[in-house]
Amino acid sequence: MTGRRVTGAAAGFVGGSVLAGLLVGIGVTPVLAVAGVGTTSAIDLFDSMPEYIEIGDLPTRNEVWAYRGGQPVHLADVWDQNRQELALDQISDTLEHAAIDGEDKRFRETGGVDPTSLVRSLVSVVASGGDGGTGGSTLTMQLVRNIKIQRASELPTEQEREAATAEATKRSLDRKLAEVKLAIGLAKEYSKDEILAAYLNIAYFGDQTYGVQAASQRYYGKDAGDLSPAEAASLIAIVQWPDARDLSSPEHYADNQARRDVILRSMHQQGHLSDADLQAALASTPADYVRLTAPRQGCESAVRGAEFFCAYAVQVAQSLPQLGADTAAREQAWRTGGYRVQTTLDLDLNTQQKDLLDRYDRAGETRFALGATLDTVEAGTGRVLTMAQNTDYDRSSAAPPTATSLNYATDESNGGSKGFQVGSTYKMFTLLQWLESGRSPDAVVDGTRKARSVWTQCGQRVTTKAWNPKNDSAGQTGPYSVRAATAQSVNAAYADMASKLDLCDIRDTAARLGVHPATGGELPANPASVLGTTSIAPLTMAAAYAGIANGGVYCAPVVIDQVTGRDGTQIGGQPAACSRAVSASVARTAFQVMQGAFRGGTASGGQTPDGTTLFGKTGTTDSADQIWLVGGSERAVTAYWQGNTDGGQANLRHYANGQGGTYAGSRAAVWRQAQTAVNAALPVG
Repeated sequence: MTGRRVTGAAAGFVGGSVLAGLLVGIGVTPVLAVAGVGTTSAIDLFDSMPEYIEIGDLPTRNEVWAYRGGQPVHLADVWDQNRQELALDQISDTLEHAAIDGEDKRFRETGGVDPTSLVRSLVSVVASGGDGGTGGSTLTMQLVRNIKIQRASELPTEQEREAATAEATKRSLDRKLAEVKLAIGLAKEYSKDEILAAYLNIAYFGDQTYGVQAASQRYYGKDAGDLSPAEAASLIAIVQWPDARDLSSPEHYADNQARRDVILRSMHQQGHLSDADLQAALASTPADYVRLTAPRQGCESAVRGAEFFCAYAVQVAQSLPQLGADTAAREQAWRTGGYRVQTTLDLDLNTQQKDLLDRYDRAGETRFALGATLDTVEAGTGRVLTMAQNTDYDRSSAAPPTATSLNYATDESNGGSKGFQVGSTYKMFTLLQWLESGRSPDAVVDGTRKARSVWTQCGQRVTTKAWNPKNDSAGQTGPYSVRAATAQSVNAAYADMASKLDLCDIRDTAARLGVHPATGGELPANPASVLGTTSIAPLTMAAAYAGIANGGVYCAPVVIDQVTGRDGTQIGGQPAACSRAVSASVARTAFQVMQGAFRGGTASGGQTPDGTTLFGKTGTTDSADQIWLVGGSERAVTAYWQGNTDGGQANLRHYANGQGGTYAGSRAAVWRQAQTAVNAALPVG
């Protein structure tokens, strides 16, 4: 909040001489004497204290948005503190009256300190020996205390937070005098409306709820601009004693109502409540109007199926350079909040893909630990349109078997999953290097299984342990064109191709397309790696294939289109990171060769009914415990993975999925349905 100089009565209370006159005039001097504190000492203590405190920006919600029907829609709120800051004109007059009449009747007449109330408070503090004391704090003084408590909550360690909170709330003469001086400073620096708005936005209303808007939504399911007198008074009744008076439990209703009724009568006395309205409000009980509404906190509250994407997007948003110069600054900016994060998620597509996974890859599978994802990436931008997963999202330690917090689509650092062996989907990188080296897609290679031990690795001829990969079926043998070997996914043929290339070049081609192990580090350059023995995240593979659809230009995955600050200023989205990975001609030829998978190849049945030209590649590990299909159109690529998530090797060709086929056997059908919707949303041409 921006400070504004204010003239008037507030300017009077400043300096030791004024304090001396105030102490004598209101009769505090004898009280101080009883406490063993001379007036001069009190003045010296007062003068040594800081005189200014800033209201500043209060921590508030960060909003995460997606798209539905092509239009932005709210997805979830993520916050350090559940607060939504409002301007005073967004808060009902009834609520303003309840706050002033119930807490500080002379708020608009005093300069931040009410002398009559102050002496009562100081007397109680001294009488209690510093261990107690009640009353006397104006709204401005309460705001000072709340600002200190708020700042304490933002300290980095629990020990620091507890110590600072204790200091801000202790019952002592020096703390009360400090509040007096800072309240005077606030009254000089800010208008009454700014102080009242800050008070209503910063106050704690129990149940991890801050500010009147969040409290109104939590307890009544409505906005702070639409409250009845009873509802408004019940909210203000909470602030003095949140633990006993909040409305989260019927056990608190009696204490809340007792204080509420005091506030209502005060509103009536001040002319802000008619006789009839007073009687109607007093006749009600909190049970009549409390409607507890669950806060939409965190990605758990997002649309079902979007939770994993939401959590990933939040992690990315927190690291955006626009939020601060270093990690500490960015973390503080995110905690302060108020950002609106527009993500790339297409809820229509994501929901459709989630429904497919719920049908074909049921999280309730009990025979083995089944995981599955569908991830769609837009070619040319890297925008992640979907991130559907067969499990529910649950971060608790008591998550059921059908739920997890592991995001199977992303790297370990982004969601905890260690990735999965990608099988023959990795063959694309050998194909690309084959073409990059000037070789023809119509060249004939040997598909007969044989042991090989001599390879070229980083320019050197090396001898390894004999490697003799088997083909998927005994009938795969003899000569194949590279086109046919790709369409039929003949392992021995690709081993033959790799033996004519440099393994490091194949690795480097994959790396230029953003491919890396899900656990971090570099890709291996050994013979087995060319058949996909490395564990890689599905999102990584989708983005790599999207680079080929994009004519050889790879774009790293992007999940944030735009971030808007709390002041409404757009500060930009996730920076695009696109670079040429292979030549346009190589990409074009690879795209054409890989159409064979859908034209009688291993992805037969995956061709979409719209007739869109598709390219792609299936992948199946030796034990068929991991099953893949990655491919798409010139506009977008979808990666479909299903497999064991616990290290087991249940063969997905042998388990029925409850839909008239096996898990592996339904691969093309599931992918086809997902890509059909993608094609409709992003048509080619």
